[in-house]
Amino acid sequence: MKETECSLLEQPWTSSIKRAHCLRINALDFSDLWDEEDLDQDLADDDSSHSESSPVQNPGHSLIPPTPPPAPPLAPPLLSGTSPVPLESGRRTLRLHWRELLSLQPLPRVSRFGPQSIWAGLEPVRLDTNRLEYLFKTKSNSSKVLSSLTSGKQKQPCVSVLGVKRSNIITIALSSLPPPHLLPPAIYSMDSSVLDREDVQRLQSLVPSEEELNLIKQAKAQASPCLLAPAEHCLHILGNIKHLSSRLQLWAFALDYDALEREIAEPLFHLKLAMEQLAANQTFRCILATVLAIGNFLNGCKARGFELSYLGKLSQVRDTHSRQPLLHHVCVLLLQLYPQSSDLYSDITAVTRASKCDYSQVQSNLDQLESHCKASWEQLRLLEKDGEKKKGGGGGGGGEERGTGNEGSLRQRLPHFLKECGERLKVLRAVHRRVINRFHSFLLYLGYSRSMVRETSADAFCKTVSDFALEYRAARHGILQQREREQEREKEREKDEERGRDPSTPKSKAKALQSSSQQDHEEQSKLEEVLKTPTSSSRFDFSLPRRRSKTPNTRGSLPPRLKW
Repeated sequence: MKETECSLLEQPWTSSIKRAHCLRINALDFSDLWDEEDLDQDLADDDSSHSESSPVQNPGHSLIPPTPPPAPPLAPPLLSGTSPVPLESGRRTLRLHWRELLSLQPLPRVSRFGPQSIWAGLEPVRLDTNRLEYLFKTKSNSSKVLSSLTSGKQKQPCVSVLGVKRSNIITIALSSLPPPHLLPPAIYSMDSSVLDREDVQRLQSLVPSEEELNLIKQAKAQASPCLLAPAEHCLHILGNIKHLSSRLQLWAFALDYDALEREIAEPLFHLKLAMEQLAANQTFRCILATVLAIGNFLNGCKARGFELSYLGKLSQVRDTHSRQPLLHHVCVLLLQLYPQSSDLYSDITAVTRASKCDYSQVQSNLDQLESHCKASWEQLRLLEKDGEKKKGGGGGGGGEERGTGNEGSLRQRLPHFLKECGERLKVLRAVHRRVINRFHSFLLYLGYSRSMVRETSADAFCKTVSDFALEYRAARHGILQQREREQEREKEREKDEERGRDPSTPKSKAKALQSSSQQDHEEQSKLEEVLKTPTSSSRFDFSLPRRRSKTPNTRGSLPPRLKW
């Protein structure tokens, strides 16, 4: 090994890592994460001690990034004098059992989403309070309805000393592995053309213990003319490879690092995009403003906002008149007040992807990846010391260590590969810390208190929003389809009126009346023809049937009956 590699191995793991200047993991770009988001200082303070004047200090960064400008409104602003008024005495409507945000928490001085919360920038919504009162007026049995809605082959003698279960496991693994005599050179050189990732995983389960090796050696010494069974023969060959477990773990880490890194980086990237999509989506803002206005009117209060988990319950609350869910009325109002609004679900695809990730597992995977990287440095240092001893002793193992071709270069590139992994882990750790801190800041932007932020997980929040968006899209689609059917019926009526027909008479009935009149005309013409034909002559027709008479006809031309 070169001198630079030897000096690299002697350095501690943390000292060989340099701070990355660009937060980029393969094709995923996290460069928009600010350095100020490294510290989650706002959540560490108590709710009472936090104030807007508390500065967020970050050494080395004196300038605070400018806050993004607010997005243009989706529809022209409504009248400001439309705040909900408490209901008159004696009138009662259904109440929304949401979690009110009576006072909005001050945002951090450095926030990606602006200086104020999303509720402060919402436009007032003008509601038809009389219709809402009519639709959601309480009845005697409404409480019961609401309570019901809320309420996992050996041909020759062989020596066998292993248990049946262990022997079967080894035999099954050998059916997918190369012949045992080809395993040592492939393991020494880490030849991926001979052993792939699944083979390395199988070999990790076959690493023999000291007890098993001792039993095999004793059995072989006592019965030298007999052959070892396949399982015992495989363990005997693997037992002759020094530091087998370390070699396999180091090889598996080199093969798995890209996939493990991707399993951590992709969920973080989905969460970052999810926050950006929700913060910039105007339909989402309109929905929050509409639900807030309806809830304040029904509850007779002036809440500043509500926890977004209540969005999942809009389909469960129904009005007392038409039994339509509250989500249906929200969709109708949005289509009326904001005709340019979207179905929301198509605009927040990253939220749906983030809802399928387990971010507690992401944290655990990151910790395990760092521990594996540290252990790989120790394993590599152990192998290099063993290789130096073999070279000094002039044994034959050195040739196996060097390997051949590109696979031998993989073994030689391990020091630089582990150094690169350490640098990438530094970037990955910074990305994870900043994305999670940005998510906490995003919850504060949505009006959550700091105690609620600590209790809210990213995947649970994204799942709530994604499920609501899916329900909203279905309800909106149903309303639009109903309107299209009504427009088609209206067009049919207009066409019938232009043709001079009764719009209430269907086309099939008109055709039936026309065909019946034609049949009546044909029968009338036939009857007239029969009446116009002249009468027939008095000439007797012998072809007609005759009625017999008992009295003889003596007046006829036939002779009388003879008596015998």
